[in-house]
Amino acid sequence: MNTTITLITPAFTQLNTPYPATAYIKGFLNTLEIPSYQADLGIEVILEIFSKKGLERLFDYVHENTQEVSLNVHRILAFEKDYINSIDAVIAFLQGKNPTLAHGIVQGDFLPRASRFDNLEDLHWAFGDMGIIDKAKHLATLYLEDLSDLIQSSVDANFGFSRYAERLGRSAHSFDELYDSLKQPLSYIDQITVELLDKLLSKTTAKIVGFSIPFPGNLFSGFRCAQYIKTNYPSIKVTMGGGFANTELRDLQDPRVFEFFDYITLDDGEAPLENVILHVEGKIDVSQLKRTFVCIDNQVIYINNPLKKDYKQNQLGTPDYSDLPLKEYISVIEIVNPMHRMWSDGRWNKLTMAHGCYWGKCTFCDISLDYIRLYEPVSAKLIVDRMQTLVEQTSETGFHFVDEAAPPALMKEVALEIIRRNLHVTWWTNIRFEKSFTQDLCYLLKASGCIAVSGGLEVASDRLLKLIDKGVTVEQVAKVNRNFTQAGILVHAYLMYGFPTQSAQETIDSLEMVRQMFENGVMQSGFWHQFAMTAHSPVGMDPKSYKVESLLEQKGSFANNDVPHKELNGAQHEKFSFGLRKSLYNYMHHMCLDWPLQEWFEFKVPKTSIAPNYIQQCLTEQSLPVYKSNQKVFYLGSVPFIEEFEKKKKGRVFKMAHVTLHTKRQTLSIDMDAQSANWFAHFVELLNQSSTATLTYGEMKKSFEEFTQEDFEPFWYSKAFQSIKALGILVV
Repeated sequence: MNTTITLITPAFTQLNTPYPATAYIKGFLNTLEIPSYQADLGIEVILEIFSKKGLERLFDYVHENTQEVSLNVHRILAFEKDYINSIDAVIAFLQGKNPTLAHGIVQGDFLPRASRFDNLEDLHWAFGDMGIIDKAKHLATLYLEDLSDLIQSSVDANFGFSRYAERLGRSAHSFDELYDSLKQPLSYIDQITVELLDKLLSKTTAKIVGFSIPFPGNLFSGFRCAQYIKTNYPSIKVTMGGGFANTELRDLQDPRVFEFFDYITLDDGEAPLENVILHVEGKIDVSQLKRTFVCIDNQVIYINNPLKKDYKQNQLGTPDYSDLPLKEYISVIEIVNPMHRMWSDGRWNKLTMAHGCYWGKCTFCDISLDYIRLYEPVSAKLIVDRMQTLVEQTSETGFHFVDEAAPPALMKEVALEIIRRNLHVTWWTNIRFEKSFTQDLCYLLKASGCIAVSGGLEVASDRLLKLIDKGVTVEQVAKVNRNFTQAGILVHAYLMYGFPTQSAQETIDSLEMVRQMFENGVMQSGFWHQFAMTAHSPVGMDPKSYKVESLLEQKGSFANNDVPHKELNGAQHEKFSFGLRKSLYNYMHHMCLDWPLQEWFEFKVPKTSIAPNYIQQCLTEQSLPVYKSNQKVFYLGSVPFIEEFEKKKKGRVFKMAHVTLHTKRQTLSIDMDAQSANWFAHFVELLNQSSTATLTYGEMKKSFEEFTQEDFEPFWYSKAFQSIKALGILVV
């Protein structure tokens, strides 16, 4: 296969869908007519291990190399034949190829069971009355995790489905430990990985192999693969890019890294990778590289040619998922967190609405780095063009927009464009809990296929939200969450504890705010993260202003993003970790919402200072919405059926009308004066005739007043018309 560059995602990234970096780069290279090939060693390694042939090899290895085993491993070994004979069917089921197996998995003794099944009595409590397919996916996931336990305890302690030797990549200020590990003989998992890598390299003639390394959990695998290429294919140049390099390696100094990689590029990879290709082909000098580390005379040098400009988002092309085995990815259900489930279950095409973050102020975030700092949206038309292209290419209609924070105005335009084109897609994304997410906008997003949003509530304390410069309040978040929830869109909140100067009182008050949001049904999912100080965030760059002391005496020669620190007030936030997570787990199942917060902690905590009905009061306080004349009006309902009749009252005759409207879920019949009803039918006709299917609020008001010779506002806020509006008239 004649290619210029082979793009590889190392093992241990994602199982259910490709990590999108290589598809983004391949789509860009297509625009330059540079031939490329991409591969995901993550799914390939897993499918090689978890196959009949792979398990036969695995069990043989365990028997030959393991002397003493735990009771759990002994049980797994006792079921060796059952695992070998069932694995191909289980993997096919998780790939969606054999759905009828779900009955055997759930009702029978098809799966051998080890320690991961010990808490199975909680299955109904955790999953309720979920469908048989989902229950079977969860049981099949436990089955795979039992085999993972066998590998970890008897074969390779570093193994994990979506991470491998993560400890070596996390906070690795020195390259020493990773370098020493790479000197060791290939492990069992390494051997399988390089065998697959060799097959890949032998079928392509690429001059360059580019690794995208997004996380610490696939760093070691990336280095191991690069090491194999350098040893066995010395003529191939090897380059690294991706999230790990972009955040951790910005101050790289250790020349030993370049025993494995020839180039390491930072930030948006398109322009840097194009220049790497041109340099390898002898078309430009090394001095013309863009945002690239190289090693010359045993010195690490950073080269950033200012004459080479980055590409605009509309010039990058559509991500290209060809070459990847899209039908081979497996959907697993590891945990019951509904948003985390979306990460591991189902195939999602990845796209971006806007590069960077339009807010770009949060003090815990790496806002000084280009991937957040440089905000550039893509037009709604181009986004939906790309969606259609990907649906045609992949046959998948699910989309995950991987924005730092999708802009509400652009989300609205994308939703309108999806609806105009009658596309049937499903999508979700990350947001800020902006007040611009009105109830009407949320209903519009739902109508376009939006099923979930995730956003940062962070520390649910107005003082700390202000210190973080989040630009939201707890009350605002609650109201926005209500709007999404009422529209049928799942809300997941990123929650933080341990932000500098946070007191124990504020931690407990934050937990109480979260409890009340679950109690009032305006949050369905969440996850607590302990604050981590990073070098490129405002806190990391100026810790003293946040009453924090950095414990890093000097920058390391390798990874330098995570900064160890301590608070000057001596706070120990980690002790809250277990209680916060345990309480949240229960709240997500609508359990223990009436428990005192003290019950979640084994040490004394302060009583909450938050009123028990605070969130309820926030949600109750509603003012009439004020609309601007240029806001767009959109109608989701059917054409109204009008039946006129006369109503007599006190000797007077009133012309009235029955208005009947149908939605996919219900039928509404309502009486109103005939003139207003006829206007409504006329207005729906105007909307249908409009090329964009929208008019403005001002145009609607003018149309009504000209048609009826009456004031619009009393009619708009009337009980009858508000009932119609609730069925699908949106002002956004």
